[in-house]
Amino acid sequence: MVYQADPSRYNAMEYRRCGASGLKLPAISLGLWHNFGDATLIETSRQLLRHAFDLGITHFDLANNYGPPPGSAESNFGRILREDFLPWRDELIISSKAGYTMWDGPYGDWGSRKYLVASLDQSLKRMGLEYVDIFYHHRPDPDTPLSETMRALDHIVRQGKALYIGLSNYPADRAKEALAILNDLGTPCLIHQPKYSMFERWVEDGLLDLLKQEGVGSIAFSPLAGGQLTDRYLNGIPTDSRAASGSRFLNPEQLTEEKLAKVRQLNKIAAQRGQKLSQMALAWVLRDEKVTSVLIGASKTAQLDDAVGMLNNRHFSAQERADIDAILR
Repeated sequence: MVYQADPSRYNAMEYRRCGASGLKLPAISLGLWHNFGDATLIETSRQLLRHAFDLGITHFDLANNYGPPPGSAESNFGRILREDFLPWRDELIISSKAGYTMWDGPYGDWGSRKYLVASLDQSLKRMGLEYVDIFYHHRPDPDTPLSETMRALDHIVRQGKALYIGLSNYPADRAKEALAILNDLGTPCLIHQPKYSMFERWVEDGLLDLLKQEGVGSIAFSPLAGGQLTDRYLNGIPTDSRAASGSRFLNPEQLTEEKLAKVRQLNKIAAQRGQKLSQMALAWVLRDEKVTSVLIGASKTAQLDDAVGMLNNRHFSAQERADIDAILR
């Protein structure tokens, strides 16, 4: 069946200005880290993307190595884009990244100009695009001069292969250096993508304040801490869960009794708010304007519905904030 986007798709979504730029992002963005590679049926991926856009989720976030296997998420997204979304390309924000291992040899990883330019060229071919809206350096490179990496990003924008530049996983000190270089080059950084959740709050120790000061937006990945901040583990570790599957992103050792006790306490607050724990966890990351958007993954359309439904109750009272902080200490 030919896809027709829901004409009411922009009614439920909140769009937030990304730093000091002219760009607005949906409060909820969809990451294609999981469930879009060759291990997932293409029709499942198609259903998720269609449903997300029908809910007003206009930002689809990819990277060169997303799959599995690496590259397959971009290839599959490119196919679905061509078959379903081409009439709406200009209503979408499509991002990709490079910075982790993508191919063998010394030129397929980290942050050299050689790697970044070649990787983006490959990504554009896989997706069938002339440009991406945002291109990120995926992680800091300890060996390549920061100026080389930032000059490569500036070059990519001047080539017309990306509209905006982003950073991901950069600590505050490295981010500050990178932002200064990009400003001097005339290609300011649009956005930073850090890992941020109730259980991982390192960005509060300077990074978010730096981004606000510099007029840079932010988008939080893993806001549900790999599934810990859901109702999945309230009664222990189910045998069919990610934590029990041998996943490198969540293992049983992370789910200590102390952690599970916090999850149950947080769940009680969420219930008092009339929300699922996952919804409250997303709302908490968005609790002030320093975070532009939260980046979620999804394997079912109901998870997208839950995330967008959170926007109906995303604010916290002073007492709720205090109670949550007391649990998270």
